[in-house]
Amino acid sequence: MPHTARDLPFEIRHSPIQGFGGYATHAIAAGVRLIEYAGERLTPAQAEARYPDTDGERHHTYLFAIDDAIVVDAAVNGNEARFLNHSCAPNCDAVIDDDRIWIETLHDIEAGEELVYDYAYTLAERHTPAAKRRYPCSCGAITCRGTILAKKR
Repeated sequence: MPHTARDLPFEIRHSPIQGFGGYATHAIAAGVRLIEYAGERLTPAQAEARYPDTDGERHHTYLFAIDDAIVVDAAVNGNEARFLNHSCAPNCDAVIDDDRIWIETLHDIEAGEELVYDYAYTLAERHTPAAKRRYPCSCGAITCRGTILAKKR
């Protein structure tokens, strides 16, 4: 069941990681489905046309791929989920269930804790230093890999 801003277990405020972030307003148990990552549904081609990557520029969109056919653009008709930041040491996870994206807690969350998940952004190209600079991470975690890009396997 979708939440309204009034009954969400978190609030949006400035974040040291990036712009704004979501902060727990009370303790939240592990395994709680917090919010759907909502927005306009696009094809990958529509998303690429809307937000083309430009060499040397930092990547910044609210795009989230569900699969090879559906991308959600939270900048259009999105909700508070778009403000949850990336961290290399996440306390939440993005779960795809029946062509919808849900943000769920991985472990117990304390009141005031920033809610973060690993964006694990994927690129077809090699993760060169230049590519990593386009997708930087500033989560500050001890395990920070310096990029929102997914670990190469």
